[in-house]
Order: sequence, then C-alpha cells, then structure tokens
Amino acid sequence: RWQKIFTIPLWSRMAVFWNKMFLTIIVLLIVLFLDAVREVRKYSAVHVNERAANVNTNAFDHIQMKLFRSQRNLYLSGFSLFLWLVLRRTVTLLTQLAKGMASHAALEAQVNDATEAAKKYMAENERLQEALSEKGSSKKKESAEATDEKLKKEVEHLKAELQKTSDALHKANNEVTAVKRQSEGLKREYNHLMKEYERLQVS
Repeated sequence: RWQKIFTIPLWSRMAVFWNKMFLTIIVLLIVLFLDAVREVRKYSAVHVNERAANVNTNAFDHIQMKLFRSQRNLYLSGFSLFLWLVLRRTVTLLTQLAKGMASHAALEAQVNDATEAAKKYMAENERLQEALSEKGSSKKKESAEATDEKLKKEVEHLKAELQKTSDALHKANNEVTAVKRQSEGLKREYNHLMKEYERLQVS
C-alpha cells in the first residue's frame, strides 16, 4: 500500500524538494525551540525576582502568564522537532521496506523461472539418455554422448544460475528482515516517547 502511495506522480514531484523542505522545517523548529528556551529563562528569572520583591498581584500574574506561554512554546516546539525527525525516519524505513519487498518478489519470480527451466532440461536429458540406451548404433551413441555432454553443461550452467539467484534472494530476505527490525525498534521507541509525552502532559 505504501509503495503504491509513493509511486503517485504528485508524490514523485514532491520528493525532489523533500530534502530542502525537511531541512527548512528543521531549521525553523530549531529557531523556535531556542527562542522558547530563551523566553523561559528570561521569565523564570523575572518571576523569581518579582516574587522576592513582593510586587502587586496583577504584575505577578502577568509574569506568570508570560512564563506559562514560554513554557508551552518550549514543549510544543521541542516535541514538534522530535516528531518531525521521527516522521522523516519512518518515511525512510517505509521506502526501504517497499523497495526490498519489490526486489524480493522479483527475485522469487526469477528463481521460479530458473527452477522450471532446470527441471525441463533435466527431463529432456533423461529422455535422451533413455533413447540412447535403446539404440545400438555407435555413431548415434557418439552423437548422443556429445549431445548428452552439451546438455550436462547446460544443466550445470543453470544450476549455477539458480544458486546465484538463491543467494540474491537470501540476501534480499536478510535486508527485508533488517528493515523490519529497524521499523519495530522505531515503533517501540516512538511508543515509549509518546508515553513520556503523556506523562509530561499529566505532570
């Protein structure tokens, strides 16, 4: 499903500018986060000073409001920055998984074709050997032996091709398994961080 989504023409056109857009939003979120940190430090210091000076209630409430807003901006920008990085990583893993599954399917089809061709050649080889055993002519035997040798070489070649394809399929399976493990690890980390976020919201 994700592979079909990523092959939509609109997404293909957006993917050209994806890195630029990602870096632009990262820079913007970092600037907002640093500004929120500065505001929190500023109004925290003012809050302590005004509380120590025992100013009137309206001024103290105004400073508390400013401090609350700056803390809210800090949490929003910080979690937005983090979740944007998680989104980027998730999209990358989904893309890798889709490509790995596509290559896995292509390799499976190639292995099946090679296996069928090898079975066909082996059956033909056995049929020729049976025909050779029935005929007693020496010339035909020599010709059949040459044909048999040629068929054996072709069978060996097909076996080698089948081995290469099987190795490639095994490698693709390992890559798909690794990507799935990365996706599961990312999912666990994301769930853990969402629990931390909920705990922070409650506190």
